[in-house]
Amino acid sequence: MALLKPVKGIHPKFGNDCYLAENSTIVGDVVMGDQCSVWFNAVIRGDVNSIRMGNKVNVQDGAVIHCTYQKTKTVIGNNVSIGHNALVHGCIIHDDVLIGMGAIVMDNCEIGSNTIIAAGAVVLENTKVEPGVIYAGIPAKKVKDIDQQLIKGEINRIADNYVMYSGWFKEEK
Repeated sequence: MALLKPVKGIHPKFGNDCYLAENSTIVGDVVMGDQCSVWFNAVIRGDVNSIRMGNKVNVQDGAVIHCTYQKTKTVIGNNVSIGHNALVHGCIIHDDVLIGMGAIVMDNCEIGSNTIIAAGAVVLENTKVEPGVIYAGIPAKKVKDIDQQLIKGEINRIADNYVMYSGWFKEEK
């Protein structure tokens, strides 16, 4: 069973058909939609501010989602994949986004829909990423626009696959 803890009397809330790995941690003011998954060693800390997640969000192994006390909340849209060991902190991520493995998205960033933040990228504080692009590097910069095939072939495929993968673990109970 995942570690679920209230903070200041506020308990995490979950939509329908979510999967929480046994050693994932979700605390405080966290609300997630339907068909979300939180994988092994992932941490979602709604202790100092709120975290809101839409439907079909997957938070992969070792990823951390947090925010800043009295300053920044974290808001994540629908159909979003947060890659292994990524850090998402006090920012807004719109629908249909892939945050690559090991990427960092800092406070007050806004990531537009249909966007990929490449593996290892560091999106610096206050960065506004327009919709439909790939950002990569340190600091992250736009490297190209995304075509519709990449949206379907990567962003949607990964989000859909994680719904499928979570089903495998739910069957084992």
